[in-house]
Amino acid sequence: MFKGVIPAIITPFLRNPSMDLDTEGLRSNIRRLVDSGIHGIVPCGSTGESATLSFEEHEKVIEVTIDEVNGKIPVIAGTGSNNTAEALRLTRAAKDAGADGALVISPYYNKPNRSGLIKHYRALAAVDIPVIVYNVPGRTGQNVLPDIVAELADNPNIVGIKEASGDIGQISRVIEMTRGKEFSVLSGDDNLTLPILTLGGTGVISVAANVAPRPMISMFQAFEKGDLKSAVAGHFALAPLFRAMFIDTNPIPVKKACELAGMAGGPVRLPLDDLDAQKTAQLREVMTAYAH
Repeated sequence: MFKGVIPAIITPFLRNPSMDLDTEGLRSNIRRLVDSGIHGIVPCGSTGESATLSFEEHEKVIEVTIDEVNGKIPVIAGTGSNNTAEALRLTRAAKDAGADGALVISPYYNKPNRSGLIKHYRALAAVDIPVIVYNVPGRTGQNVLPDIVAELADNPNIVGIKEASGDIGQISRVIEMTRGKEFSVLSGDDNLTLPILTLGGTGVISVAANVAPRPMISMFQAFEKGDLKSAVAGHFALAPLFRAMFIDTNPIPVKKACELAGMAGGPVRLPLDDLDAQKTAQLREVMTAYAH
């Protein structure tokens, strides 16, 4: 079961005309996160700008991450696409590279019907790698409803969901309908992590943990120990950072936050654009509370 604080890491780029991968910066960021005590890591998710990575870059980021992690924690590679054949290629490549799991966003733009969505995920599960469904209607235009999740959870290789619907009632229903199965329900919204944990969720695939891994881990560990008072205090201490991560489209703020924290970041690729001066100043003020 995947659990705990699992950062969805940024993909650092060099500030050169072609915005090449900053592989040394990527390694440095990963070492910092692993040393902080995180419970897993996700390369090539939405936060990693997977939409603007070439196949070769995508596979390179996954390979570098697996190499740098060196078996210390699970690597859950983002391998989603709105083209099932492309998602299969990326999922097979992740398995061959040694990934411990695949995070697969539901197909965006196509808006598949129910049977198509189920066949999409079953095709990927046939690669024989643990698959985590990623439900984020705000990006995909389609909601993966609890009854679909429950049906997918019957497949032994579909082992969890990253839930970013923002609907706590829906997430509660997903947890209710998958109880008794080996199935992880992971928060896809940092600010809903604690409520989801209280309902039986297992952790978070986090944006904020890129820059504040230890406070996120402390909140999770307090909850695990049954110290709800400390977990709530940790949640509210992190709340300004949770909000700051979304003052612009993800991952624009978190890449800037990483740079402000002395990590490798670099620019975002078009059609995203870098954080403007006003929002950078706002982010810098929030980040002072998490400088360590």
